[in-house]
Amino acid sequence: MSADSAPHAPARPPESTTGAPARLPESDVSAGVGLAGLLGLAVWILVCRSYPQIADTLGLTGELSPERGVLSGPYAALAAMVFTAGPMAAWSVLVDKVHLRPSTGLDWSLARPLAETWPTSLVKLIGLWATFAALAALYGLCRWYWDGSYLFAMEVLAAALIPLMALSVPYVLWLDRFMVSPRDSTWHVGAMIAGRAGWERGQIAKHARAWAIKGFFGAFMISILPGGFAQVVEAQPAQLLGNPVELAMILVALLFVVDVQIGTVGYLFTLRPLDAHIRSGNPLLGGWIAALICYPPFVWGIIGNSNQILSYERNVAGWGYWLEGQPALLWLWAAIIVGLTLVYAWATVAFGIRFSNLTYRGVLTNGPYRFTRHPAYLSKNLFWWFTVMPFLVTSNSAADAIRNTVFLVVVNAIYYWRAKTEEAHLLAEDAKYREYHAWMEQRGLVTAPLSRLMRGLGRGLGRGSGGRGALAEPAE
Repeated sequence: MSADSAPHAPARPPESTTGAPARLPESDVSAGVGLAGLLGLAVWILVCRSYPQIADTLGLTGELSPERGVLSGPYAALAAMVFTAGPMAAWSVLVDKVHLRPSTGLDWSLARPLAETWPTSLVKLIGLWATFAALAALYGLCRWYWDGSYLFAMEVLAAALIPLMALSVPYVLWLDRFMVSPRDSTWHVGAMIAGRAGWERGQIAKHARAWAIKGFFGAFMISILPGGFAQVVEAQPAQLLGNPVELAMILVALLFVVDVQIGTVGYLFTLRPLDAHIRSGNPLLGGWIAALICYPPFVWGIIGNSNQILSYERNVAGWGYWLEGQPALLWLWAAIIVGLTLVYAWATVAFGIRFSNLTYRGVLTNGPYRFTRHPAYLSKNLFWWFTVMPFLVTSNSAADAIRNTVFLVVVNAIYYWRAKTEEAHLLAEDAKYREYHAWMEQRGLVTAPLSRLMRGLGRGLGRGSGGRGALAEPAE
């Protein structure tokens, strides 16, 4: 098996008469990984919130004196990644022992001598450093990276470049001694640049997809770290207990911090010994389009709350405005909104150290993924309906209400498109995902009823059109 190929799927579980596996396939990521990261993040947030008391107790003075208040700056948000990533990596290695899995592409019994592997490593380092240079050039060319919150991301990445290049030397030299097939996609890039024979165009494309995902989403995630973190560290929850709207929003902010911190770790720590490497990036153009239009800079011209093409927030006031004066409904609505955000954050926590868009990094079947294939997309889209309430507008314009509602439905459809392109990618990559997909289709608490409804609608449309046009049954 090559180092970058998908792992062999475990033996297929017994199948029921419906064609679906009799039990849910085992997840490639244990629940403990994300929970370890969540605990580490919680500890750091408590330290940042309690810093004045800690500094006073320890007698600290100067730049970190108590007078400076809580630690809510951008570098405190960045430091939170250490407290999040460290426990997840430790759990993965010490408890789950992921470094021993064949899917890592590593065999620790090999221990080849450095004299044998360094020529391969040198070519790989050429490919890796060329990739760093290409990303730096793209960041320099793209104007949006030099404005607003992206400036912090550029500062962090620029400071990290030289240390990353230095650390990559011992890392690559060490890892290649244990790789089953050290000529991975990075080697192919280096071989192409160095004029070495044996490189393959398909491997170059694979490498480009993986690093485009890391480069694009990594910078975005770093850029949004500070805002939510500061809001959570500086919050005073006791003052919000009587206000369902403000209490719900600070809880939502906290859950988004959980999502962003663990998600950022997932994009940046794609390390093979943690079995967290990118095995493949989505090769489908539709998948890239559907994903990228949901993120800056593309989202700024398509989806949003001002003059974007799919603006669904024109003249809206939100749930707190429309439910004002109805305390029971406000508390109920607040509970629903926080609950939906909790599912969204839980979906990210379940990924642990492997979270990222557009990639195949193993198969996840636990957490909220036990109930539906796309809990994050489902909860996020419902969240928008409950918070924005696009069908209610302050302008008293039926046109505004209709446009808002239609455009939010279109946004929902984009996420449905994203989900289907992701499924197509994973179905092609891993037999375990095909088993999971079939199991959810038949037994998923949310997915199965929706699938039956869609099949029923398809059959109804087929009968109405003389048997033509029915929705196709999913290919398993």
